[in-house]
Amino acid sequence: MTVNRKNVTLTLDDLKSSAASLKNLKVSIGSLRGDQWDEDEGPTPMPSHTDLRNWDRMLLSRYKPLYLPFCDLCCLCTYGKCDLSGGKKGACGIGMEAQQSRIVLLAACIGAATHISHARHLVTHLIKTYGRRHLLDIGGNSIETEAPIIRLVCGIKPTTLGDLEIVLDYCERQTTELLAAAHTGQEGDAIDFESKVFHAGTMDHVGLEVADIAQISAFSFPKADPDASLIELGLGTVDAEKPVILVVGHNVPPAIEIIDYAREQNLSGTIEITGICCTAVDLTRYDPNAKIIGPISWQLRYIRSGVPDVIVVDEQCVRADLLIEAQQIYAPLIATSSMNCSGLPDRTGDEPEAIIEDLLSGKTPGVLILDPEKVGEVAVRTAIAVKEKGRNFRAIPPIEDLFELAKRCKGCQECSRVCPASMPLAIAVQQAGDGDLSALASLYDSCIGCGKCEDVCSKEIPVHSAILSAAETQICAERFNVRAGRGAIQDIEIREVGGPIVLGEIPGVVAFIGCANYGNGAKEVADMAREFARRRYIVVTSGCSAMAIGMYRNEDGQTPYEEFHGRFDAGGIVNVGSCVSNAHIAGATIKIASIFAKRSLRGNYEEIADYVYNRVGAVGIAWGAMSQKAAAIAAGFWRLGIPVIVGPHGSKYRRMLLGRKDKPEDWFVYDSRTGEKVQVGPVPEHLFIAAETPEEAMTLAAKLCMRPNDTSRGRSMKLTNYVDLYRRLYDQMPDDLNLFVRSQADIPITMKEQILPILEQKGYNEQPIPNPTMLKSQIRDAKE
Repeated sequence: MTVNRKNVTLTLDDLKSSAASLKNLKVSIGSLRGDQWDEDEGPTPMPSHTDLRNWDRMLLSRYKPLYLPFCDLCCLCTYGKCDLSGGKKGACGIGMEAQQSRIVLLAACIGAATHISHARHLVTHLIKTYGRRHLLDIGGNSIETEAPIIRLVCGIKPTTLGDLEIVLDYCERQTTELLAAAHTGQEGDAIDFESKVFHAGTMDHVGLEVADIAQISAFSFPKADPDASLIELGLGTVDAEKPVILVVGHNVPPAIEIIDYAREQNLSGTIEITGICCTAVDLTRYDPNAKIIGPISWQLRYIRSGVPDVIVVDEQCVRADLLIEAQQIYAPLIATSSMNCSGLPDRTGDEPEAIIEDLLSGKTPGVLILDPEKVGEVAVRTAIAVKEKGRNFRAIPPIEDLFELAKRCKGCQECSRVCPASMPLAIAVQQAGDGDLSALASLYDSCIGCGKCEDVCSKEIPVHSAILSAAETQICAERFNVRAGRGAIQDIEIREVGGPIVLGEIPGVVAFIGCANYGNGAKEVADMAREFARRRYIVVTSGCSAMAIGMYRNEDGQTPYEEFHGRFDAGGIVNVGSCVSNAHIAGATIKIASIFAKRSLRGNYEEIADYVYNRVGAVGIAWGAMSQKAAAIAAGFWRLGIPVIVGPHGSKYRRMLLGRKDKPEDWFVYDSRTGEKVQVGPVPEHLFIAAETPEEAMTLAAKLCMRPNDTSRGRSMKLTNYVDLYRRLYDQMPDDLNLFVRSQADIPITMKEQILPILEQKGYNEQPIPNPTMLKSQIRDAKE
């Protein structure tokens, strides 16, 4: 039978399933009893938050938490507030370190719950639309290990949308238990809190994978395609003469329904569908003709431009004041998620004509519609009607008004004090008052669009809007390209690069992930990505960072996506997709262990994490990390042994995980061939660290890609990049080279004359290269 995806009525034909689906029915039945199995192996229980506690504590004994509290108080219960400074305890008995770990756990749980909730909404919608038996397909024959994180953590192989409900049930149970541990009078040990943070990160990664493999399978997003389409990016790509719809958020079904309704009505070429944040990324995976405006920080600048005729918001990373901003330009707002109702009346059950009439008349500034299909019709018809009415409102002052507004400034510096990027706002505004807009316009690239400057201005100067007005010429010219999110990494790509990565011949995998809270603008992300791609690292990216990389052209007019290939191979820049697509980055490291090293994947977390930690030179750079979601994503990488570097604002996460390179006793592994303990040096040195500048981040990343398993040739290549970057950026040699050179064969040939004297001065001793593991269970004698 031919299935109409709008038709949710089950027929006899719909109940006929493929052999794969029937086989998977065993898994579904088993899940109701709390375990999973396939026909070849017995049941595999899903891990609780204590099952991997020993692995967590092993990592945390090496990477000890450094706490950076915002204040000395605990204000979470009515015992308090309690002063925890100077070793004092709260009324419940908790100390400062445990309290800071508890805050970190709460943030990680919020982040994990956000992605798991998103996955639940998505899977529920897709099952309603396509049915539980809809087969999962994220790459056809190019992907055999299609859900590596789910297989690794949950021990099952999902084959249908219905199977994903089982996984989400597990994630929701675990996240509830983790959140319960943060209650007053529960956990009190800082390290056990940290172990639970790691588990929240693992649950987050499972939720990410559920969400992306579901939407790839249902919406036919690019399936592991290294040559995915180039998508237009930037405010200058929008044709404002057409009706313009803006979608903001992360849950893409309402936006897809907008595309589908426009296609059904033959309106695709007559309206502009634009997006901000991850909904935009996922929308362009569905329709390459849609346009990405930019990351989360582009919301105010785009809405205040007056270009959007209708604004549609779903969930996550949506500014809480968008309804107010939309009213300033008289653009109707449609909320589409129970996670973000925006105080609007629920019109889900009303006829589209009545909703559209109320939006156009101004009777209501916005509505809540929880039916994605109805959102599609209402958004398109409303946008066309708004454009026909000739609405022409913007919240950015014209140049002539800007000069007068700027003259109000008395130089109190309050705007500069609250600016996250510490920009010289007051000086620039005063110069504008004197008729010079150049300083104000120069702040545009560094501005993260938070609007805090406007809230504190006693003279009611719209500082952010003033920046936009001064930089309007630049804004209108913004036309860039970003590669559409390709989804998973093909198995054949893993086979081709697994050996070179594990042996160190590809210097590393650098993942640019996270939000847009940059210290000095998005250009830093693009510059770092280019630098690592030129050095033949594999660069992977997602979400807001993927957009940032596409926003800057080289001297030949190419964006990085045009300059470098999209394969998961040396010298490539690989955009996997939206935030939920981060699962494919973690999944690629897991697949290296499974496909290249033939390690058992099913429910075998400790062994796979041990393999990744000791052998896979990967590091994440979350340069603009801002949200709790970013914290949860990072925690999932930490548990796999993958270090994460955050930008200058990252210290506000309150805790780093730092190694001590001056304590050689911390840096031992077992040689799995002999069982002997071998000193391997601080590789990787840190698990979570904040960097102040891109220069520091790049040298850290090059260093953190070193692993105990590196061959001499691989270590030589990694040292070449580390030393070259350090010398170029700091004009001197690094002072810790002796910790990373195990034998003279590790020394780059072209640098021997400079490095050997340093090693002799440091009292360098040669070290063996083991077959490394941190697990006694992996020692060959122990197995025998």
